Amino acid sequence: MDERTLISRYFAGRHGSRKDVVLGIGDDAAVLRLEPGWDLVVATDSIAAGTHFPAGIPARAIGHRCLAVNLSDLAAMAAEPLWFSLALSLPAAEPPWLEEFAAGLFALADRSGVVLIGGDTVRGPLSATVTVQGRVRPGAAVTRSGAHAGDGIWVTGNPGDAVAGRLLADDAAQIPATVRDRLRQRFLFPEPRLREGLALGALATAMLDVSDGLDDDIGKLMLASGQGAELDAGLLPLSAELRAAAGDRAIEHALTGGDDYELCFTLPAPAEARLRAVAAEWAVPVTRIGTVVAEPGVRWRYQGRALQVPDTTFRHF
Repeated sequence: MDERTLISRYFAGRHGSRKDVVLGIGDDAAVLRLEPGWDLVVATDSIAAGTHFPAGIPARAIGHRCLAVNLSDLAAMAAEPLWFSLALSLPAAEPPWLEEFAAGLFALADRSGVVLIGGDTVRGPLSATVTVQGRVRPGAAVTRSGAHAGDGIWVTGNPGDAVAGRLLADDAAQIPATVRDRLRQRFLFPEPRLREGLALGALATAMLDVSDGLDDDIGKLMLASGQGAELDAGLLPLSAELRAAAGDRAIEHALTGGDDYELCFTLPAPAEARLRAVAAEWAVPVTRIGTVVAEPGVRWRYQGRALQVPDTTFRHF
């Protein structure tokens, strides 16, 4: 099929509607209207076959993931998502694949209140690039640079599950099917913590999403804030499924595995009671794993001893 048919059949007729979209898909560019009293927040991420996901995973999961990783960036800024664009590279325009991709994409978009406003399609290696736009009140974005010595270091969810879903679950026949399925789901369909990010906007001093591995990302957070971190690996919220699949390597996967898209944030001690009250309504756990300190560097301990984290975090270059 040609590009016009592809767009009209699978994308143009399936996006939601918002009053702030003056002109959406179908013209040379979209026209959007941001209400007075808001700042615009923009994030772009690409996912490519063979780099961010293995060949053969369901098209529905690729559609979900390409939007989820961008929504996660907005969650880390405590921003409300509004609109997104999609640039899709395809080896071939196959209707069954496109139908499933679009189903995964729009299922998440509808749940998140974000609408597709345009983009591009091209023949080439399989990849998807999404740019998502959101809003925050002026000065309300939570950045990586606000952590202070004495703040607690917290993380949502169960780091390490996603990398286990990618690396371990299919290769370990001895792992129960329920465990494999749970970990696989965490890799294929990461859940951006939008609700949690918005709530943390009034509490956190610094925040980012965990995409490259918890240890590496905490390092980025501390570097941006000009601080250091003392952390206890024994406090990591390891899931029962990760322990069953990874055994003695569960902590390593939690610290170095990527693709979790959980939120890691810092919080002053007076705000902890408020956090616990707010988090009681969340569907995911939130756990304090360490403390911000003035001395630069990220230091982990486990059972009272220094823990050396392996340098196995994925890097593009």
